[in-house]
Amino acid sequence: MKILVLGGSRFLGRTFVEEALSQNHEVTIFNRGFQNAGLKDVEIITGNRFGNLKELKNRNWDAVLDTSGFIPYTVQNSTEFLKDQVNHYIFISSISVYKDWVPENLDENYPVLEMTLDEANELSKDAKGPIYDHYGHFKALCERIAENNLPGRVLNIRAGQLMGPNDYTDRVPYWLNRIAKGGKVLVPGKPNRRVQVIDNKDLSVWMLQMMASHSTCTFNATGPNYQLTMKEFLDACINVTGSDAELVWTDEKFLLDQGVEPWTEMPLWVPEDSPLSPELEQPWRGAFSINIDKAVQSGLSFRPIEESLVEIYEWEQNRQLTEDEWKSGMRSEREKELLQLWGQNYEESDSQIKE
Repeated sequence: MKILVLGGSRFLGRTFVEEALSQNHEVTIFNRGFQNAGLKDVEIITGNRFGNLKELKNRNWDAVLDTSGFIPYTVQNSTEFLKDQVNHYIFISSISVYKDWVPENLDENYPVLEMTLDEANELSKDAKGPIYDHYGHFKALCERIAENNLPGRVLNIRAGQLMGPNDYTDRVPYWLNRIAKGGKVLVPGKPNRRVQVIDNKDLSVWMLQMMASHSTCTFNATGPNYQLTMKEFLDACINVTGSDAELVWTDEKFLLDQGVEPWTEMPLWVPEDSPLSPELEQPWRGAFSINIDKAVQSGLSFRPIEESLVEIYEWEQNRQLTEDEWKSGMRSEREKELLQLWGQNYEESDSQIKE
């Protein structure tokens, strides 16, 4: 296939390009050219989807993968511009499009966030503004825009937490890095709390299959296809790093009382028993039980998680970041303070959590 990738050089896009090339597909990437170092055997077209797409004029592709679509007017422009030049369009969306994650096992029919294009254009006028506060609204609108401009040719992928080398979110790398350091590790919630993550390589292999078959519609895509617990995830991190880490399971109420921020300061944690923020009435218990039956039935499969973690750990060890450079995770001094406070006052609760 001849494939155009919008983005293609940072995280998921880079993995997809590598997988597509390994399968002998012809790949063109279109991006601003800031992170293309190391890319080989691809055609690179430098441009800015926020501006003019003229560099793509009079070209045809079998399929497009849009990894960078987020601001709705850019997806409006790209789908309108390419509608007569492509046969199939995959848009990387997000499970953040759903109005909440309250119910467990929610599927693709669950209601999504609503916003008009005029509202989105007004909110995104200032690129330096808080545009990511509207991430879910924007992604949901982008899905509708793509389908409107390319009816019957769009595959929307509502991805969960991605993992793999080049992970600029630092969520999974934080846990590998922290576990590798050993000692007592502050861990949120219960050991059997479920988590969901998906390897970029697994996702890329599946998307290429879906491109080849011109599959359309909307799919949740996270994983794995079994119930992975936080303990199992961290035990895998211990095995991969060869660490002597001791996991200290802490009650989520304790963490919230201490002002620990779910998801950012404590990656892969969304409280099970308390609302995520004061304005919410219910906890988002469904955050890590998104229904992926539809994608699995269409061919999405998963490598062993240890295999994924090995690749991430090898990449992460070469970065040598300082604590201030990490985008996610808890600072060491903060962790020490909380571990000390937990040990002094919550030993009984700790034993109950482990049970």
